Amino acid sequence: MNNSVGNTGRVLWAGLRALLVLTVICGVLYPLAVTGIAQVAFPGKANGSEIKDGSGKVVGSELVGQTYLAGDKPDLKWFQPRPSNGLGANSVNTRYKLILSGATNRSGDNEDLIAWVKDAKAAVVKDNSVKGYTVEPSDVPADAVTSSGSGLDPHISPEYAKIQIHRVAERNHLTVAQVDKLVADHTDDRVLGFIGEPRVNVLRLNLALRALTERQ
Repeated sequence: MNNSVGNTGRVLWAGLRALLVLTVICGVLYPLAVTGIAQVAFPGKANGSEIKDGSGKVVGSELVGQTYLAGDKPDLKWFQPRPSNGLGANSVNTRYKLILSGATNRSGDNEDLIAWVKDAKAAVVKDNSVKGYTVEPSDVPADAVTSSGSGLDPHISPEYAKIQIHRVAERNHLTVAQVDKLVADHTDDRVLGFIGEPRVNVLRLNLALRALTERQ
C-alpha cells in the first residue's frame, strides 16, 4: 500500500514538473522568441501590416478591406472595393466590420444571390458611367459584384479599377491620364510572376488619390 501511494506520488510529481517545464518552454520562451524574431525580421507584418497616411497616422491594414461611404451610399469620389461579405441590405457584414469572415454560402442558382449580383452590376454601370464614358454590363468584372471568399479582401482587379477611373477623375477634377497613372502605379503583378492574379490595393490607391488631390 505504501509503495503504491509512493509510486503514485512520484508519477504525479513527474507529471507536474513536465507540465511546468513545457509551459515555460512552449507557453513563454517559444512565443517570446518567435515574436522577437518577427519584430526584427518582419516588423510591418508582425504588427498587422499597418498602412499610414502622409502624417504618420495609421489608417488601416493592407490585409483588410474598407468601405468609402457618404452616409449609407458609396462615396463616388473614391475608388470602391469589391462588395463585403454578402451582397444586399440583409448581409451581416456589408461594411467590412470584422464580425464575420467567410463567403455567402449561397449556391450559384440561389435567387437572392442572383438578385444581389444583378443589382450590384446595375449600380456599378450607373455609378461609373459619366459624361463621355459609358460602362457596359459586359465590362463589369466578377469582383465588382461578388465578395471574396473571406469577405474582407482589400484588393480589386485592375479591370474593376479601370472602369472607375473616369468617374474618380470627374469627381476629383483630375484628368483621366492622372488617375490612370495612379492605377498603373498601384497595380501589383502576380507573385513571382505566376502566383495569383494582378491586383490593386484599394486603400493604398485611395491614399495616393488623396495626396494627388491635395497637391492640385
